[in-house]
Amino acid sequence: MGSAEFILGGALFLAAVSVYLLVSTLLTNNTDKDKLLWATGQEPAKSKSALVNWSRPFVHNFTLQHALKIKNPRYRKRVERLILTGGLSRELNVDEFIGLQILWGVAFPLLLLIMNFALDLGIPWIGVLLASPVGIYFPHLYANNQKRSRESAVRADLPFFADLLALSTEAGLDFISALQRIADKAEGSVFAEELAIVLKDIKLGASRADALRGLAKRIDAQEIVSFVAVLVDADATGASISQVLKDQSVQIRLERFVRAEKAGAKASQTMLIPMILFILPAVFLVVFGPVIVQFISGGK
Repeated sequence: MGSAEFILGGALFLAAVSVYLLVSTLLTNNTDKDKLLWATGQEPAKSKSALVNWSRPFVHNFTLQHALKIKNPRYRKRVERLILTGGLSRELNVDEFIGLQILWGVAFPLLLLIMNFALDLGIPWIGVLLASPVGIYFPHLYANNQKRSRESAVRADLPFFADLLALSTEAGLDFISALQRIADKAEGSVFAEELAIVLKDIKLGASRADALRGLAKRIDAQEIVSFVAVLVDADATGASISQVLKDQSVQIRLERFVRAEKAGAKASQTMLIPMILFILPAVFLVVFGPVIVQFISGGK
């Protein structure tokens, strides 16, 4: 059996899956329509990814009802944490995330198959089939990328915000008022948005310690975890918040300096590879090339 037969079989399988999803959606009654709405009962925020925004109507119409059938609590808990740490809680919920996996797991190989047939790209059947796990993993890739971006932004802003909090508390503001002032003045910053969520949780009745621990859960970075732990401990023991914030600012800047030194040392080591592979051969060719040519030609 050749590759053409495998491609044809894969095309028939994907077409059958597509027809099944379409027919099951058309024939499903709307008794569970409320379950297909967003979990919070509110409209989700517009995603930063155009692909997610484009895919959302297809998810709600075709794959969300199938995502609801996936009841594995461990997997749902892992997806929920990934959404939380990626800052996607206002964009996606667990059901939509799984619905995106189902949609892209079918759409990616189907699109690749159509392009391969229309443009005669010559992609082997195994390449078409491998597009399905890529599509299933793509939402994880998007969430992890958002998580890394948030952590980098918070690491850059944290020392500055710690200094502002220390100055505000020394000027006579209590800790909550200082958080409110900074959250209002520093709009657009990831850390300022998280501080606004902390204030919202406190207004809704959460204790200061629980609201700060929620911040550490949403931004799963070591610096934030240590920062929150020190603040919670200082709040519990009655220590001076301003002095704790000053010490934390110094410590965070020192850790960032050490991290930059490690990155610089790693970069210098990484540069050895292209130097050995590309630069040194060119230097040897320029230096010893004429000698070799003269040696081969017998000195003529």
